[in-house]
Amino acid sequence: MKKKCMIALTIFLILPAFCLIFPGAAMAKTIKLTYSSFLPPSHIQSKLAEAWCKEVEKRTNGDVQVQFFPGGTLSKAKQCYDGVVEGVSDVGFSCLAYSRGRFPIMAAIDLPLGYTSGVVATKVANIVYNEFQPKELQDTKVMYLHGHGPGLIHTAKKPVRKLGDMKGLKLRATGNSAAVVKALGGTPVAMPMPESYQSIQKGVVSGGAYPLETNKGWKMGEVVDYCTADYVAAYTTTFFVVMNKDKYNSLPKKHQKTINEINAEWLVKHGQAWDDSDTAGLKFFLNQGNQIIGLDAKEAAKWKKAVSTVIDGYAITLNEKGFEGQKIIDFTKKTLDSLQ
Repeated sequence: MKKKCMIALTIFLILPAFCLIFPGAAMAKTIKLTYSSFLPPSHIQSKLAEAWCKEVEKRTNGDVQVQFFPGGTLSKAKQCYDGVVEGVSDVGFSCLAYSRGRFPIMAAIDLPLGYTSGVVATKVANIVYNEFQPKELQDTKVMYLHGHGPGLIHTAKKPVRKLGDMKGLKLRATGNSAAVVKALGGTPVAMPMPESYQSIQKGVVSGGAYPLETNKGWKMGEVVDYCTADYVAAYTTTFFVVMNKDKYNSLPKKHQKTINEINAEWLVKHGQAWDDSDTAGLKFFLNQGNQIIGLDAKEAAKWKKAVSTVIDGYAITLNEKGFEGQKIIDFTKKTLDSLQ
């Protein structure tokens, strides 16, 4: 008995010193992170973001735990990126278009280049980012980017069957989609998506430019009546998932590696989810008794010509900011064409 007590006492005395010499032997402290998203918790993209949090905890064996804050409860859509930079949240998910002019190179992705799917838009976004590594995103650690499916014109009460019908319409649009609406003859009104439903319902705006998924994801199909399938002028919106740079750098290398591996998987999931939700959004839209309006070849050519001014004009804007505008846009176009 005396011998056992001596052994226990010896362990008690040398254990602290052992842990100082071999810190890895001490119990690892749980790392807690916060994740902010403006999307409602019921949105498929929000569910994927929350699943990312759970996957990080699972693959780090609980060493890294991420608390998810959907619906703009931690930081609003427009403030999300700065919120990550300033440490309001450790991780943030929003779209670059809410900070118009701040991300000039990446905004080229959102141009009306005729996108056909979210999978393609997501691939384009990440390829362009990796190609140019723009300084505009270097104050955070980019987890990954993704883009929604074709952004189309949706209206309440008044159908848009030809380009001339756009005149006088106030439509919710942000970033490059605002330039698209203007080029088509409408009046863009910038506002975050969470404010759009009531604005359309109350007649503040006559509709919006957005992908089909929004009809269900944000219930917009309940307040609009028509969708003009202007695919030749379809744009995308680039979404970001970024982490506070200092927080990322403070993570153990093994956890950084794990998170990067998860990111590579999740960007694919987000792209596919945009397309799946476009299908669901279309069904929801039609179930409300709403109408899809197609464009014949002659009319489609007019729409494509109208938005070409947006693309050409943005090349000039990039040049004025000191970038090789045409090179960036040509690369984006070429990448898109190779994927469609």
